[in-house]
Amino acid sequence: MKSIKALYTQRFGSEPVRIDRLPGAGSSRSYFRVHGSGPTVIATIGSDMKENRAFLALTEHFRSHGLPVPQVLAVAPDGVCYIQEDLGSESLYDLFVSSGPDSERFRKALAETVEILADFHAAGHDGIARSVLYPRAEMDAQAVRWDLNYFKYCFLKLAGVEVDEQVLENEFDYLIRNLCDSPAKVLILRDFQSRNVMMRGDTPVLIDYQGARLGNPFYDVASLLWQSRLGLSDEVRWALAGSYVEKAREAGVVVDDYWERTLRLFVIFRLLQVLGAYGFRGLHQHKAVFLTPIRATLISLKDSLASLGDNRLQYIALVIDRLIADDRFAVPAAPGRLKVKVYSFSYKKGIPEDFTGNGGGFVFDCRAVHNPGRYEQYRHLTGMDRPVQEFLENDGEILEFLDSCKALVDHSVRRYIKRGFSDLSVSFGCTGGQHRSVYSAQKMAEHIAASFDCDVVLIHRERGVEVKL
Repeated sequence: MKSIKALYTQRFGSEPVRIDRLPGAGSSRSYFRVHGSGPTVIATIGSDMKENRAFLALTEHFRSHGLPVPQVLAVAPDGVCYIQEDLGSESLYDLFVSSGPDSERFRKALAETVEILADFHAAGHDGIARSVLYPRAEMDAQAVRWDLNYFKYCFLKLAGVEVDEQVLENEFDYLIRNLCDSPAKVLILRDFQSRNVMMRGDTPVLIDYQGARLGNPFYDVASLLWQSRLGLSDEVRWALAGSYVEKAREAGVVVDDYWERTLRLFVIFRLLQVLGAYGFRGLHQHKAVFLTPIRATLISLKDSLASLGDNRLQYIALVIDRLIADDRFAVPAAPGRLKVKVYSFSYKKGIPEDFTGNGGGFVFDCRAVHNPGRYEQYRHLTGMDRPVQEFLENDGEILEFLDSCKALVDHSVRRYIKRGFSDLSVSFGCTGGQHRSVYSAQKMAEHIAASFDCDVVLIHRERGVEVKL
């Protein structure tokens, strides 16, 4: 805050009267709206000096070509903080949400954004040193592999999806060769999507282009038109892609006669990279906003692979089919219908992952209860078997434990149903996920199903059992 106040005061001659922190998204930078006697401005705090340097140099470059980007008003001596003009709060995506895909204003703004993209590509990179571009100067084979591995490690691995890595890598190699084969190299914006296009009235203005680098122009086309959140029809996507090609050729951008196949390949690549981002932000950092579009992105990727019709990517297509069938990425239940997932698990293998974005629910530790697994006659059985159930019930300790658990869970289920919440998880853990936790989860799931009007799914994770009650 001291840096922002000092920079604003230096630029406008008086201290700001209010500084509002703006919501973050996928970036590590922090943004603030600064109010004062001068104009309202946006302040950015970024600890990565190379990233800041790239943004500032690219802004100067684009503005020298008359391209619509924000004006930087002041930069702190240490380069950590800078302020720029305030473009308002309406992005192209916000316009889509408020007015719908068929509104005249949205369609006009989207078409103009595509035309502006051709202008950016035509402006080229003369005047920008390769050393400024961050974190890579070019979308080369290494950069493409980084993004494909982002999908593998930050989506597939975090989601616990087992794959034949050699077969997957072979198809990655094939994609890399095709994506890097094109001689067309322009300065691509890299993260060209609807949230990074601000509406200044009816004029689109681009932001967050600090990752710009040399590459194929169709990476940016794919990033915008195949963005899952917009949900554009294929007819609209290809019509706008055709408009881009026409405008780009007029502006001097080299576009080959086989651009449709090139675009399809970049759509596949971009969607794989986006799934990696959703995996990291959603599955690892548990940010719900990044979980919501996963299924739509998977379906779009499936359709893109099918339309390409290249059997040398058939294993990736198979993996995507498996992910679409995974209940974790299913369309969320309609509001007002609660879904309760009841788990048994082993603490040795960790607490069950929450994929709803709610941060989980109840986790009960059964390890203080008398353990049937200590006795030879029960070791090969589970809490689903009658002898183990009789042992636990005759001992009585687990019944008192479950009564306490039910009192807590019942209260939440009632409140969740009343408030229209969609998801709740209840997990029971023990040493091996075999006896006490299995019995407890079984009884809790049966209790909830009998007591409330909601959907109940019972999952004995270590036993590989999933049942809808």
